[in-house]
Amino acid sequence: MNVFPKNTTFKYNWRTYQKKFLDHLDEYLIDNHLHVSAPPGSGKTVLGLEVMLRLDKPTLIVAPTLAIKNQWIQRFCELFLNTETVPEWISSDIRKPGIITVTTYQGIHSASEATEEEGETVVKSSKVPASEIIKRLQKQKVGTLILDEAHHLKNAWWRSLMDLKNKIEPTIVSLTATPPFDVSGSEWQKYIQLNGPIDVEISVPELMIEGDLCPHQDLVHFTLPSQEEQKKIEYYHTHALSFFDEIKKDEVFLNAIEQHPVYQKPLENLDWIYENISSYTSGLVYLHFRGKEIPEVHFEIIGDQQKYIPEFDFFWMEELLDFYLLVDEVQFKNYEDHRTDLGNRLKRYGFLEQKTLSFFNSKNLNQILNSSIGKLQGIKDIADFEFSVLKDNLRMVILTDFIKKEYLNNETQNTLNLDKIGAIPIFEKLRRENSQQKKIGILTGSLVIIPASAKSIFEELCTKKTLSGIGLVPLSYDPDYLIISLTEQIKHGIVHIITEIFQSGEIHILIGTKSLLGEGWDAPKMNTLVLASFISSFVLSNQMRGRVIRTDKDIPHKTGNIWHLVCFDPGDENGGQDLNIMKRRFKTFVGVSNKETPTIENNFERLNIKTIETTEDVSGINDLFFALAKDRDNLIKRWEGALEQGNILVEEIQVPSINMTAMQDVKMNYLGKMSGNMMKVMVSSVLLFWQNILLGIFRNLQAINSVKTFSLFVSLFGLAGFVVYGRKLYRSAKQYWRYRDVGKQLGALAEVVLHGLIHEKIIRTSFEQLKIVSSSNSSEGAFCYLKGGSQYENAQFIQTLQELVSQIDNPRYLLKQERKSFFLKNEQYFPVPEIFAKNKKSAEFFNKTWNKIIGTSELLFTRTVEGRKILLKLRFEALLKRNGRIEHLHKWTR
Repeated sequence: MNVFPKNTTFKYNWRTYQKKFLDHLDEYLIDNHLHVSAPPGSGKTVLGLEVMLRLDKPTLIVAPTLAIKNQWIQRFCELFLNTETVPEWISSDIRKPGIITVTTYQGIHSASEATEEEGETVVKSSKVPASEIIKRLQKQKVGTLILDEAHHLKNAWWRSLMDLKNKIEPTIVSLTATPPFDVSGSEWQKYIQLNGPIDVEISVPELMIEGDLCPHQDLVHFTLPSQEEQKKIEYYHTHALSFFDEIKKDEVFLNAIEQHPVYQKPLENLDWIYENISSYTSGLVYLHFRGKEIPEVHFEIIGDQQKYIPEFDFFWMEELLDFYLLVDEVQFKNYEDHRTDLGNRLKRYGFLEQKTLSFFNSKNLNQILNSSIGKLQGIKDIADFEFSVLKDNLRMVILTDFIKKEYLNNETQNTLNLDKIGAIPIFEKLRRENSQQKKIGILTGSLVIIPASAKSIFEELCTKKTLSGIGLVPLSYDPDYLIISLTEQIKHGIVHIITEIFQSGEIHILIGTKSLLGEGWDAPKMNTLVLASFISSFVLSNQMRGRVIRTDKDIPHKTGNIWHLVCFDPGDENGGQDLNIMKRRFKTFVGVSNKETPTIENNFERLNIKTIETTEDVSGINDLFFALAKDRDNLIKRWEGALEQGNILVEEIQVPSINMTAMQDVKMNYLGKMSGNMMKVMVSSVLLFWQNILLGIFRNLQAINSVKTFSLFVSLFGLAGFVVYGRKLYRSAKQYWRYRDVGKQLGALAEVVLHGLIHEKIIRTSFEQLKIVSSSNSSEGAFCYLKGGSQYENAQFIQTLQELVSQIDNPRYLLKQERKSFFLKNEQYFPVPEIFAKNKKSAEFFNKTWNKIIGTSELLFTRTVEGRKILLKLRFEALLKRNGRIEHLHKWTR
């Protein structure tokens, strides 16, 4: 029996990547979950609707906003039913489910609370208990649950949906443009628990090849803090140094640390030390810095035979103050007044926020950079430049976080000092300095401004939508702009109307807030986007970026420029937190690089920016990006060249060389073995040919027979040695060659992981179809990815390999490998990844595979007294090392 009408089919041809996806649909649905990651413009909605038809069960579709909810109904009617009339069996009311029911996440969560929200609009509905809604869905026999933009799942919504999932047991179809990789580990587990593992990722390069996305590029514009902001930044830096000097000399603080039981009676506090190794170590570092002798027992506890204590610096001061103020309130209760005074002063200066202590990553300092007034000038420079190139063809959108209405006034002039970032300050900056006569507009949930020249087209569009009596009030200090009175009547249609005006060219630059224009909004003619601030999560940043990369059927050679504004902090050796935040954002942006041979990848390094050492470097780098922005024809060629270099987007792990020191020791172990075996082979060779030497010496002696017998015995001994040590030389030379660089070393570790994952049936693709690809370079470290597996298998492989090469924290099992060199013995330890450490049998198989590929090792269980001692030592070593950051990269390759 068909649930949907027989003639319900998609009226167009499927794109190549869509057909490939649909051909493998049954494989993805084995676990009754389908989880798809695909960028804006990839046709996720259409694919979701086709999957719904193929599953052929009554369906509940959940979207993040009312606008996107309505899009699902419109697309289904237009593309599958070929009608504009919505049939009665499609419901948009969760309280009255139909064959297809479309609602919002907020709608499900608030069904019993009687509200649905979108921005500032609240739609009232009658109260129905959640249990009753589930009964009605069960009665309708809902068997498919489609979650659109699944990354929106907040904790409260997650609970509502998990309850719904458990009660009606549907097939889950989850669609997202950006999986929320930046959430905590527990939140990610919840996300996967509801949606299932990612089955397939439709990539940006695939969409570029199909012509569904236009050539686009990410551009950075650096600004500098204003004088006032620079004073505030220096104020923070000065007070940070002041606290550092104070702690270096504070006798009360020294006494408090010195008298803590963990330093007085360490052997009686081993459990505490084990749980708080960083706090414990920070105290040792501080006591050593203050000239206190560290008793031998501490070095025994942490296994530090060399008795190395690092220098006391800001890193250790943060750890120490965290210990003193937050970690152990009980043992420091005798110092309550001192702790309170110190804590209050740290809070006043912004170094202690919500139980998080940081001197150079404080919330206040980040806010100064993120909302720097220098960005206003940067926005104006970008707007002037892009208009000088595109003229009336410019369709620029500037997205920001806040409106800042207080920067409007009712006077005949507006000379308010623009000292904050927001929609109105940006508008005012562009309006006041508009020598090019650009047409500027504002579109937010509570304020809309259009150029007076757009009045006629605005009224025409209102007439089409049968909207009348709309107030248009001239801006009191500039009659060239009109404020639209937002009545309840017009609120629902205003976004569409202003978008049409923008598309027509009557607005060149549209300033809006991310909450209204960040997701679900579509303006295909947009060719320039300016992301004015980075307060939003990277999920939203990617959604906003997705607005400008869509193609436009009226402009075949459309290109898109995406501008990222960064306030550079000259006082920070890394450029400041604004730059660091943006670098993290770029991990989610797959795009074309600015390298001599263009590539497609997802990191900040692809921009090919030279190191900024002085403020003078900033303007030079900005000029380079303006040159790239201007040459849109070359942008098309760069994409063409980069796309030709690959046919698949792979997820690759990048491991800094410093993280591979244990494997370097393994290599040196084999070098030592090879050298030793070489010497033994040489000795054996001498013994093997002893007979000829001996016979030459004693040729004329009478005792030839006895010499022959002796030399034959020696030769046989030499032959045996030659065979035994020759074989060992071959094996050690082979292993040394195998580990000759960090890329090869990472590849060997990856091979162990792959065998383990196949044995655990995490990877089900046959071994013959899989290939480990590894490489290295001197500046960036080692790279590795798995070729041939599914998206899920590749992701599991990368995640497990990362556990193996990460700093040791608290694994259930360790692998111990000994290195012997003459009379010295060295030990290396490697964590057994969690997926293999769940039981002894799995850990033993991993150990057995390791022994075959890497070399003989011993499996150690760490949940014993001896195991904890080893872990304590290893965690102490990890604290001192501060290894490099392991990155996940996406690269377009063959």
